[in-house]
Amino acid sequence: MKIGLLAMSGVRIVDPELAALGLNLPGFVERSQVIASLPSLALLTLAGMTPDDVELEYVEVADVKAAEDLPTDWDLAAISTYTAQAKEAYEVADRLRERGVTVVIGGLHATACPDEALEHADSVVVGEGELTWARLVEDHRAGRLARRYSPRPGEIHDLAEAPMPRFDLLEIPHYNRLTVTTARGCPHRCDFCAASPLLTPGWRPKPVERVIDELHRIRELWDRPFIELADDNTFADPRRMEGLLMALRGEGIKWFTETDVSIADHPDLLDLMRESGCRQVLIGIESPTAAGVDGIELRRNWKRQRHDDAEAAVQRIQSHGITVNGCFVLGLDGDTEEVFDAVHDFVDRVGLFEVQVTVLTPFPGTPLFARLLREGRILDDTAWEMCTLFDVNHEPLGMSADRLRQGLRDLMARLYDPAFVRSRRERFFRELRRRRLPGVEQQEREWAHATSVD
Repeated sequence: MKIGLLAMSGVRIVDPELAALGLNLPGFVERSQVIASLPSLALLTLAGMTPDDVELEYVEVADVKAAEDLPTDWDLAAISTYTAQAKEAYEVADRLRERGVTVVIGGLHATACPDEALEHADSVVVGEGELTWARLVEDHRAGRLARRYSPRPGEIHDLAEAPMPRFDLLEIPHYNRLTVTTARGCPHRCDFCAASPLLTPGWRPKPVERVIDELHRIRELWDRPFIELADDNTFADPRRMEGLLMALRGEGIKWFTETDVSIADHPDLLDLMRESGCRQVLIGIESPTAAGVDGIELRRNWKRQRHDDAEAAVQRIQSHGITVNGCFVLGLDGDTEEVFDAVHDFVDRVGLFEVQVTVLTPFPGTPLFARLLREGRILDDTAWEMCTLFDVNHEPLGMSADRLRQGLRDLMARLYDPAFVRSRRERFFRELRRRRLPGVEQQEREWAHATSVD
């Protein structure tokens, strides 16, 4: 039996003006290249729990044209896709089925739209794939493949039983970083989030020894790895992650992760993060205005509660030698046209080392999608190709859709201007030297080697 694992890869932008602009913006290109070069940890994890007598092949599909060169000797093809590539994934699936290959589709989009996915696949996996993959493989082997595989009600994957991902299936030189999961889920429920709420409730960490085993496996394949912790919120419960940081400190790796501003409340952990190799955290600031973040977190309005401390929190984190990639969402209901200047001023005032701007995107399955659909504010409720985070597919409240599009283009040009990027980074390292943090020169050389903003 032979299974092909297909990851729909690459960054998508439909807006031709924004796409053309992005090709010339160093800061944006850097981030796009990183995202585009990340392998599918989900597929590699499923590979790790596949019986040894099954032959596996991992393939990344950048576009539909690449499907013409896919092997035809697979018994089963498993496709993982995000919403922006969903229609491309369906076309790939249709072509494979025409050649006699059985196709199963999973991932976030398939979980949100399983009936749609079934129009192009023999079977669909809903939710956490680890809970059903072994049964799916055996059912296919026995000729009784079901149309749908879903976890039982209330069933959650135990990360203490997490399989070792098959990193050996990758051509390592093609990647600038590999991914490892240390925790799954997030305690916050932002209405636009298309990650944790669709797949798993709450937040739960993976046992430290499991994480370290995965790092050791990567080290066997790559002597100087850069690791992205593929978590939605690594430090949602900072004290429970102290043991992980202690273990990472002895591994000699450099790593990046996503978390929230609350990590700034723990200076001792920030020191430990730097000592353990943390080079950057990505934090969703969302908006520089209180009105913008008000109500977007649905459980406790947590984003609004923390808003007034956001600037100081970023500065505290960066003062420990950890760069912050601050993320902003344009087009939030509470924001007006003034938000574009406000984002730029926030970035400049705080000295954010890196910044990411996106537009509010109604992903299927999210509370945001349901609400905007009820309000008649989604421009095309089947235009999945517009779910790129950069293309506008809704009518904002505080401005027109056209103003949001133009505002995004103009703001990106300002934020990723080489001189502005360079000045922020120079300011960051200048402050670290003033504080006499150890290893600053080496860290500065690493960034100079890894990125170019000239």
